[in-house]
Amino acid sequence: MSKRVREILSWYGSDNPGVRMNLARILNHGRLGGSGKLVILPVDQGFEHGPARSFAKNPQSYDPCYHFELAIETGCNAYAAPLGFLEAGAAEFAGEIPTILKLNNSDALYSGPDPCPALTGSVADALRLGCAAIGFTIYPGSALRSEMYQQVRALAEEAKRCGLAVVIWSYPRGSGIRSAGETALDVVAYAAQIAAQLGAHIIKVKPPGENIEQDAARKVYEAQSIPRETLAERVRHVLQAAFDGRRIVIFSGGAARGVDALLEEITGIAEGGGFGSIIGRNSFQRPKPEAIQLLHKIMDIYAQSA
Repeated sequence: MSKRVREILSWYGSDNPGVRMNLARILNHGRLGGSGKLVILPVDQGFEHGPARSFAKNPQSYDPCYHFELAIETGCNAYAAPLGFLEAGAAEFAGEIPTILKLNNSDALYSGPDPCPALTGSVADALRLGCAAIGFTIYPGSALRSEMYQQVRALAEEAKRCGLAVVIWSYPRGSGIRSAGETALDVVAYAAQIAAQLGAHIIKVKPPGENIEQDAARKVYEAQSIPRETLAERVRHVLQAAFDGRRIVIFSGGAARGVDALLEEITGIAEGGGFGSIIGRNSFQRPKPEAIQLLHKIMDIYAQSA
């Protein structure tokens, strides 16, 4: 095991050997294995956005097995998906890549002001499918956030007792926050802190913008001259908010877009010390050869920053 992976595992001293082993499985797998950097393929979009919006650009991706194959062929650290997609390929691809079972999901058929995803899987499902971790989305800013916090606390307790790592998607959203503030630097940093306080081993947030949303926070950012001009500076601050960099923080890839814009963003994340990216639509909505080439370029950027 590399020195860097040992260092990262040392941050989780309260966890049992099973949890640390599964974190090591993720950190040691794929092209970035041992570097302390991560690129994960997430495919929950069929549930979250609908099948045509998610898969019609690349019809092969309607097949759940396609995503296992893509994650394996590109050398991703892990593959994350809801229950149905993992069940469809868990036996065929058993042992070939660490998997993360997403335990809650929303759908696009109803969009109220305060989202609260439904529980769609269990820790028992994750164990049955041989997963290395569970995943869970929280929406700080939603009026229903407390329900989500309580759910993930209970699920994290059970998962850790069973030796599974915990990944929290922390996406500020809801009636308590403006749409423009969802990616504000202070809000993203706050979201990372909340996920860390809820016991996440791996935290997923969106790349932070330069704006500051909260008036009370703005006074502090200005008084302390917290750097935020470049994405690298903003990423560095988000990591600081996640226990001074002692929690793994990865960043979402967002909606499909041009390669140059995506790679420029990845470079900024890497320069800021980000642990990696979780890249969904920007990979599986492209033909497989293009997706493999793109993911390898992203992995190379992170490898050079390790």
